[in-house]
Amino acid sequence: MSFTWPWALLALLAIPLVFAIWWLTRRRRRRAAIRVTSVALVRVALPGRVRWRRWIPAALLAAGLAVLGFGAARPQATVPVPMTSATILLSLDISGSMCSTDVDPNRITAAKEAAADFIRSQQGGPRIGLVTFAGTAGLVVPPTDDTQTLLDALENLITFRGTAIGQAILASLDAIAEVDSSIAPIGAEPADRGPGYASSAIVVLTDGANTQGVDPQTAAQEAALRRVRVFTIGFGTSTPGPMVCDSSQFDGGFGAPGRGGFDRGRGWRTIDEDALRQVADTTGGSYYRAQNADQLQEALGKLPGTFTVVNEHVDVAAWFAGAGGLLIAAAVALSLWWNNRPSGGIGSARAEGGAPRRGG
Repeated sequence: MSFTWPWALLALLAIPLVFAIWWLTRRRRRRAAIRVTSVALVRVALPGRVRWRRWIPAALLAAGLAVLGFGAARPQATVPVPMTSATILLSLDISGSMCSTDVDPNRITAAKEAAADFIRSQQGGPRIGLVTFAGTAGLVVPPTDDTQTLLDALENLITFRGTAIGQAILASLDAIAEVDSSIAPIGAEPADRGPGYASSAIVVLTDGANTQGVDPQTAAQEAALRRVRVFTIGFGTSTPGPMVCDSSQFDGGFGAPGRGGFDRGRGWRTIDEDALRQVADTTGGSYYRAQNADQLQEALGKLPGTFTVVNEHVDVAAWFAGAGGLLIAAAVALSLWWNNRPSGGIGSARAEGGAPRRGG
């Protein structure tokens, strides 16, 4: 818990001052006490209260004043808040190696299905955009809440040569800047927005290593300057199978559709996990390893709670004011109630024995 006006906590010093005045007042009353000849008569006149009851209103009053003192300092509690205004850029690798059949039926199909499930799960939440990359990167769908548009775009993805991970991150940053004024586009000077992360994030899914374009770490530094986290996913096994894509997933650059046997010596690159971890670490994101479709869906399923829920400082001064007021009201009510109850003293004795006789 933090305080907006911590200096207002000095108001708590009023509590011991109030009780010091109360103690001095009681002491003066004792000194001004009237001497009587009969102790028994005094005992009869005293209210018939249990001693500890006298301290309950005082304790409630002290607690109420303390709570009000804390409320005057404008306390703020840190609570998790869903961020419906967040923007997520899905950046998917569509290089030729995504035709590998080590993931059934092949990597590109499994990735598209997992991405589709992720998009459906976010309906009514953050905006989602789609960037794809192979030899270059491009924005396919700008950030939107139109789920069907995103799903249709996924269905039409085909593979190409190359893997430009760094360029994909830069393209995603530019796409975010188009809908989020707090994010500077590439080439512009990022504004100093203070600590914490932006309400936007990038998810990079790839099965290989950067082969051309901007170095991923250079792109990660641009994202870090804008406080945009990049979450990376390394997809596929370390022993890829033959590459088989159907005609709707193949651009023809690697041979006839459906033909396997991609030349590993000319184009095959295993996942550069060190580079993906470094990108995530630089931006404050996380790296996930997914060797099959289930692990990929699990990795994507963990992401929303990571960057669509943020901790916000909420002013709770009103709660303190209400609680303090209730405690003080309870103290006053109990004090009045117990002080006005029949005490069983001289008044009651007169009621039972009648009026005192005059004379002898």
